[in-house]
Amino acid sequence: MTKDCGVLEALNVKVIGCGDRTLVLSHGFGGDQSVWNKILPSLSKKFKIIVFDMVFSGNVDAKHFDFERYTSLSAYAADLLTILEELKVEKCLYVGHSVSGMVGCIAAIQRPKLFEKLVLLCASPRYLNDESYQGGFEQGDIDVILSRIKTDYVAWVSSFASQVVGVDDPYIVKEYITTIKNMKPEIALAVAKTIFESDLRSILCEVKSPCSIIQTRKDIAVPTAIPYYMQGSLGGDMNTVYVLDIDGHLPQLTSPEMLVQVFVQVFGCST
Repeated sequence: MTKDCGVLEALNVKVIGCGDRTLVLSHGFGGDQSVWNKILPSLSKKFKIIVFDMVFSGNVDAKHFDFERYTSLSAYAADLLTILEELKVEKCLYVGHSVSGMVGCIAAIQRPKLFEKLVLLCASPRYLNDESYQGGFEQGDIDVILSRIKTDYVAWVSSFASQVVGVDDPYIVKEYITTIKNMKPEIALAVAKTIFESDLRSILCEVKSPCSIIQTRKDIAVPTAIPYYMQGSLGGDMNTVYVLDIDGHLPQLTSPEMLVQVFVQVFGCST
């Protein structure tokens, strides 16, 4: 983050709604805060909602992306904590989609009293397979992805978007393609490397905040065993798994009503 611009301005932070409880929504790779638009009308009736753009988002001025700093997910967790500090948030509910799930875990380890509950939406602590762990990708798969991002970003985006959305809905695929294309290719490549090289399995036991893990039945990025792996590895004793009877990595786009109903259960409220 550059010194000439505060984090709230740089990351387009918005506060919506006027509920007693604060809900933070953090998007994943290739997205921006617009990914939550379909669920905001329902949730803003009950919560004060904080949305923002991750620093890699195409909505954020590329000058704020420090290629040396953002080689670790800890840097993104630091941004999250800075946002909450500047907004004077004392306690919050947190929903982290995809990579933001682990960003929330890192932040909650550092500031456990700040997070009333974590919701890990289609999240994973490690995407690379090893002998005793199925993260979903072999190293060769990852090498191909990184090569395609580097050599033909536009073509890769179109293929990647349809696979990640995971449902036959051209409008949603087009919507997601737009947000990914807004990213600078060199930033997308750097972020993808960081995500694929991350292994946060060892820190899960340090997460003491209650966690709800929400996963779809078929997700190209996250195998179905991962939510149960996380449930057994997280350090708290109130961790639950919800499997949505839908496909794809972006339920907030493809099945917003269903996702809101799970949030109702998770947060113990009505909408």
